[in-house]
Amino acid sequence: MNKAVLIDRVRDKTGLQRLVAIKAVEAFVDTIKDSLAKGEDVHIVGFGSFKVLDRRARKGRNPRTGELIEVPAKKAVKFAPGKDFKERLAGGNSEANPEPEVAAPTDVPTSNTGSNDSGPAIS
Repeated sequence: MNKAVLIDRVRDKTGLQRLVAIKAVEAFVDTIKDSLAKGEDVHIVGFGSFKVLDRRARKGRNPRTGELIEVPAKKAVKFAPGKDFKERLAGGNSEANPEPEVAAPTDVPTSNTGSNDSGPAIS
């Protein structure tokens, strides 16, 4: 699944207009990125946790030449799935734990009367 498909699925499940679904998904992703950039862990109950890890510098080997190289220290993001997520994956059936129906917010228009709801292409 890519971002465009995710947006379409959010739109289908919520009844939001395409542009609103785009903004919601982008805000969600940006919020996670911003929190991780600040060094904060992100915990989403029922889904999982994102955590920034500090990887220490280490010695590596260039696979082409076999030469020893120094791999610099860096930060990496670790995702750990939550209990509900693990159970859904282990069951192998997405219908085993159906997602609750989510109603569209009442303060956001859901019809596309007179507007072009196609929105910009997202990659």
